[in-house]
This record gives sequence, structure tokens and C-alpha cells, in this order.
Amino acid sequence: MQRILSGVRPTGGIHLGNYLGAIRNWVSMQHQAQESLFCIVDMHALTTLGETESLAENTYAIAAAYLAAGIDLNKASIFAQSHVAAHTELSWIFSCITPLGWLNRMTQFKEKAGKHKDLACLGLYAYPVLMAADILLYKATHVPVGDDQKQHLELARDIAGAFNRRFGDDLFPIPEPMILGSATRVMSLRDGSSKMSKSDISEYSRIELMDNADALALKIRKARTDMEPLPEKFSDLEGRPEAQNLVNIYATLANMAPDAVCQQFVGSNFAPFKQQLVDLMVATIVPIGDKMRQYLADKVMLQKVLTAGARRANELAQSHMQDVRRAIGMVAL
Repeated sequence: MQRILSGVRPTGGIHLGNYLGAIRNWVSMQHQAQESLFCIVDMHALTTLGETESLAENTYAIAAAYLAAGIDLNKASIFAQSHVAAHTELSWIFSCITPLGWLNRMTQFKEKAGKHKDLACLGLYAYPVLMAADILLYKATHVPVGDDQKQHLELARDIAGAFNRRFGDDLFPIPEPMILGSATRVMSLRDGSSKMSKSDISEYSRIELMDNADALALKIRKARTDMEPLPEKFSDLEGRPEAQNLVNIYATLANMAPDAVCQQFVGSNFAPFKQQLVDLMVATIVPIGDKMRQYLADKVMLQKVLTAGARRANELAQSHMQDVRRAIGMVAL
């Protein structure tokens, strides 16, 4: 891998889905890539203006989570999207070559806008174009994404291809998706058909990375399951989304295959399974939360991390944008 890029929106507390579906994978990937860039995508957070009151604090929290989870500053850069102006410049350029038909096919806009899409903001509609700019600005070759972002990455690939065909020079490499692991998409603890989310009204729907041992135990005990015993094969959990979700979480935390988890607990109800899941959670999550609190107590250090990351990101971005401006006929300084 030449260069990987990924990011998290600072719209609330960091939860287990962010960790298992993204950050944990980045920690291993950073050692395989020539360069890693991990962004805090605060411009994307503006599509939900009601959640911006704590934007700065959430940005620091994500930086702390990256470090606490094991992102190595000798291998990777951590920066805020808004600290690199070229993101929005390239997004505008891409918006001028992206057909509306491509955006009309984006299912996530339809899901988030719901029945009131006429009232939805332009930022939400154009979100995938900014995401394409985030990726392509740094000539990222590999992008770790969750299942729900695959369509957006496909759009980024289409935009890169369209730009290269129109302006030549193959300025943008076509990025490859990296969909990793059984817990790429961690679901709500209260509804196995919905993704774990920071915006869910119930705090029992999600595991926060700063939850203490008591909170973790309570949330796992309250996690919705069913009355059926665990089967021998994971495939036999078809139609039992809450059970599937918990087995996937256990498998990922324990570095086991879901089938192996089922075999370990075959015929058992969920009480002993949940107790061992709590033990795994406490062993994994509590140390991360403790480190996050230490980092958050030193905002000066976090600011230095973000400043250094922005400096490196701007170096890469400005070098590439000079080539982009020349390609489209602008006067490049």
C-alpha cells in the first residue's frame, strides 16, 4: 500500500462501531502503508448543524481516540479536514464535472433526508463529492471504508476516472476499497437492524470508548437478544440480527471466526456468553478510555498533533492542487 486515508466525523462520542469498524483496522494498516493520513472530517459534520455546539471538543476527542487506540505518529498524520482548505477547493472542481444523475443514485442521502428531502441541505446532497475530494486530494491508493460507505467510494472512483479522461495526465489514482472483518458494520445493541450510532436516543444502544467497566457490563446485560440457544454455525443465526451482532462483536474482539464463537457456546443461552463478552469488552475498551482521558487532559499536546498533521497534509495537498489547476487551465502560482 502506498498511501491510505480515512476519517471519522466529530459528531459525538466515539463508539465501538468507530473502533471495530475503522480505527482498530487503521492501527494495523499503518505499518503496511508507505504513509497514512487519518482525518477528523469536521466539514462533513456541518451537514447536521444541530450537533456543532461541541464540534471542537468532539474533534479533540477523536484525536485522543486515534492516539489511545494505537495510531503511531511516526507512521501516520492526524489532522482536521477544515485545516486543509484544498478539500473544499477540489470538491468544487469535482462538483463541476459530476453529473446530477450520479448523486441522485446515492442511497445514503435518501436515507438521511427521509421524507423531507426537499428541505435537506445542499451539503448533505453533495457530501459524497466532498468525500471524493478528501480521498483523491492526497492520491490515496487504499481507503478503509465500512459497508455503508462503499457506494460513496465507488463515486470517488468514478469522479477520478471522469477527471482523468477529460483532462488527461492520470492525475488521480483509482483508490481501492478495504472492507475488513466481520464487525465492519457494528449494529445497535437495541436493534440489530440499525447501525450503532452516536445520534441514537438510547445510550444503551451503543458502547462508548470512554465507558467504564460498570457501564460496559450494564449495556451488555441490557443488549437485546432472544430466547433461542446459540447454534453451532453462524449461518444458523439467519433472522436473528441482535444475536448475529453480538457474536460478530465477540468474534472481532477475540480475533476468532464467528463460527468458532458459536461452537464455543453452542446450546447455551446468552447469560454465559454475555458475561464473557463483558470480560472481553473491559479488557479492550477500558484501557483505551483511560488513555483518552489522559490525552484529553492535555489539549496543548493534542493541538500540536493536529498542527503537525495539518502541516503534512497541506504539503501534499498543495503540491497536488498545483497539478490539478494546471490541468484544468487555471493560472498556477
